Amino acid sequence: MPAPKLLYAQSGGVTAVINTTAAAVIQCAREHGVKVYAARNGILGVLREDLIDTSRETRAAIEALAYTPGGAFGSCRFKLGPADRERAHYQRLIEVLRAHDIRYLLYNGGNDSADTSLKIARASRRLGYPLTCIGVPKTVDNDLALTDCCPGFGSVAKYTAVSVLEASLDVASMAESSTKVFVMEVMGRHAGWIAAAAGLAQRTPDDPPHVILFPEVPFDRERFLAAVRRTVERVGWCTVVVSEGLRHPDGRFVAEAGGKDAFGHSQLGGAGPTIAAMVKDGLGLKVHWAVPDYLQRSARHLASQTDHEHAWAVGEKAVEYALAGMSGVMPVIKRISDRPYRWKIEAAPLDRIANREKKLPRSFLRRDGYGITEACRRYLAPLVRGEASPPFGKDGLPVHARLRKPRVAPRLPPWEADAE
Repeated sequence: MPAPKLLYAQSGGVTAVINTTAAAVIQCAREHGVKVYAARNGILGVLREDLIDTSRETRAAIEALAYTPGGAFGSCRFKLGPADRERAHYQRLIEVLRAHDIRYLLYNGGNDSADTSLKIARASRRLGYPLTCIGVPKTVDNDLALTDCCPGFGSVAKYTAVSVLEASLDVASMAESSTKVFVMEVMGRHAGWIAAAAGLAQRTPDDPPHVILFPEVPFDRERFLAAVRRTVERVGWCTVVVSEGLRHPDGRFVAEAGGKDAFGHSQLGGAGPTIAAMVKDGLGLKVHWAVPDYLQRSARHLASQTDHEHAWAVGEKAVEYALAGMSGVMPVIKRISDRPYRWKIEAAPLDRIANREKKLPRSFLRRDGYGITEACRRYLAPLVRGEASPPFGKDGLPVHARLRKPRVAPRLPPWEADAE
């Protein structure tokens, strides 16, 4: 009888180090003699029985995968509804897992993915299928409960702080006769962790970023413009970092564009250009704005070594937890000390992580709401340390993994397209 297999899948927005976790899962499972399949495009790949046999990838390819950005096996945003309403989805998932003798499922994602992992763990028990389901943490937003930080965040934090620092040197050099205000929009729908990371670039009070706009602090247009005006008068120029999820006091997004995604989240239309227009119209100053968007979460060339180590560790532990039968849990990072920075991995129950968001604590926000405190700096500083960039080739470009991704032969009838 063939040995049970492990299925790994990626979900939600990808990060610079999600493939580090994938490489850790594959390598650790191989060391335990367990074959790993990967679902193409997350949970959709399971429903479609579109599976990849990673055992046919070379060791060198898996080693390169650990330094490759993006989601190597494809990700998705697909919400599994309640079991009583979408029974067919859960039955199909179990049918696919049973057909391929998959007994371990590792789902690598953020808040919504933790919810999916929890639902599948519960559904497998209800339907009588022996499945060990583990949620594996990943999100640049750093908003998962119970974990000190999230793999993916340290690298985007490093990219953000470095980008603010470098772009601000450009602005400062041209401020006398050109741009007076630079606005950079960063990700963060409900939590301002990435915006806070920009604050690491500020070493003295007059250093950038001069103003940070957080989702946790209701936006006051006149107060904001006054802060920008004072900065320009004092320094000669001003750098503003704004989180995409900046809100008005009544809870409306400053840049809401209308529409919802698959999980019911509002589609945002660009806080950066919105704030830049306010500065131009309200103060009459020349403004430039930038939205790094995917650049910030795919910048493997500037990945943090700490983040790389976190991403590897949660993948390795996820396999160990799965083989130990610890279903319905997630490996999370627990900080032991700031200086020196020490941490460990522990198991946390998914039902205390799913559908919860960890926002910036008030103690991390400066009293005026436009910057970070020393406590926040102590928290952030270890997460951006060290460099874990990929090797570079003779052409001067990074060398990334090129996987074969051989498809596992389907054993079931195709999933009906209208089920999606």
